[in-house]
Amino acid sequence: MTEILRKKLSDSKAARWTVLIVIAFTMFCAYFLNDVMAPLMEKLGEEFGWNSQDFGTFNFSYGWINVCLFMLIFGGMILDKIGVRLTGIGSCIFMIIGAAIQYYSVGEFVVFEGTIFGLKMQLFVACIGFAIFAFGLEMAGITVTKTIVRWFKGYEIALAMGLQVAIARMGMGLAYLITLPLANRLGLSTPILVGLLALCIGLIAYLAFCVMDKKLDASMEGEEVSDEDKFKFSDILYIVKNKGFWLITLLCLLFYSAVFPFMKFAVSFMKNKYHIDDDFAGIIPFMLPVGAIFLTPLFGGIYDKKGKGATIMILGAVLLIGVHFLFSIPMLDHWLIAAILMIILGIAFSLVPSAMWPSVPKIIPENKLGTAYGLIFWVQNIGLSGVPLLIGNILSKYVIGHTDKGAEIYNYTVPMIVFTCFGVLSLIVALLLKREDKKKGYGLEQPNVKR
Repeated sequence: MTEILRKKLSDSKAARWTVLIVIAFTMFCAYFLNDVMAPLMEKLGEEFGWNSQDFGTFNFSYGWINVCLFMLIFGGMILDKIGVRLTGIGSCIFMIIGAAIQYYSVGEFVVFEGTIFGLKMQLFVACIGFAIFAFGLEMAGITVTKTIVRWFKGYEIALAMGLQVAIARMGMGLAYLITLPLANRLGLSTPILVGLLALCIGLIAYLAFCVMDKKLDASMEGEEVSDEDKFKFSDILYIVKNKGFWLITLLCLLFYSAVFPFMKFAVSFMKNKYHIDDDFAGIIPFMLPVGAIFLTPLFGGIYDKKGKGATIMILGAVLLIGVHFLFSIPMLDHWLIAAILMIILGIAFSLVPSAMWPSVPKIIPENKLGTAYGLIFWVQNIGLSGVPLLIGNILSKYVIGHTDKGAEIYNYTVPMIVFTCFGVLSLIVALLLKREDKKKGYGLEQPNVKR
């Protein structure tokens, strides 16, 4: 009877894909909020006097809790201990609290005065909110990734991860598309409020998933978990001694350091270099996540059926280098060139994650995955928080003028060269990972679907 019930759950296509849609919707809402401030860089300067360093500091706060307090590492251990349901609910609550503080910080009827720790009080409050939100978001990312492994292992795991990423990226793309028009017409804080309300709906969706996941546990009742399958804190040594794990982790750090921090400045970049006005400046950055919607599942499906995971990651790194190098050339300043390059960047952005995340379970056993993903996300967050701070500081040295409303105008040549360097380093690590796979036989070049 237990086996029959099980086939109606994790072995059932309908159940698996329903779970994926539900948890992906929650991540869609979360990613909208994560990027909702990115298109507002110049408006924050006009309304609150933020400069590039302030904007970099705000984005650096993404790592205050995740990196500086090591909470992602502890969070991964907690996930392996208490499971995906409680961890996911807690993550959603943290995101809602953080987003609410962020909304309050840029509210039209709130006046902040003075400084704290050398930061404007209003900026400090915004940073606190973003730090809390970021902790919830990264914990949700780890939880959703392990959930997909739990429900799809032995099936279309790369395709499922690709689709989840694609749906989440739709939220990211929507933020770039509508934030500036909404802020210009209804006030700077309006897009954040929209995201906050959507995230509350996302929490409800996750609660619905919890019901299904509990049924999965019930269908597996009676199956004993051996002592060696249970997570132990000593298992951390197994993870940190694994060379393949560290190569995947470094690739994640370097590749995402060249993409997500770039996207934080992408709208400003389009306005400063390509002279695109507010209503259209978000359209070109919007092309990146839109491309990922279709391509990430496609490449994930190829990995599932044909393999070649390490090769896919190498190709993505090569495209990344080419795009950022061409972005750095000053005379290539026509908007059509920017659009073409953003589409190619979207292809690179689809190639690497579609192969990278499904490769981790080939290197690390499932009972250690929460901790492993926690460590990866912790290292990744060093880049996600530190690189925007670096770029903000670089831009402060390349101010070439001011808008009519007082916002600074920047030359982005040097920042794009920095992003190109991250791409070169990611290619080197991807090549080393392919060599390590040949030596250790992880199976990164082998299909995921068991025949």
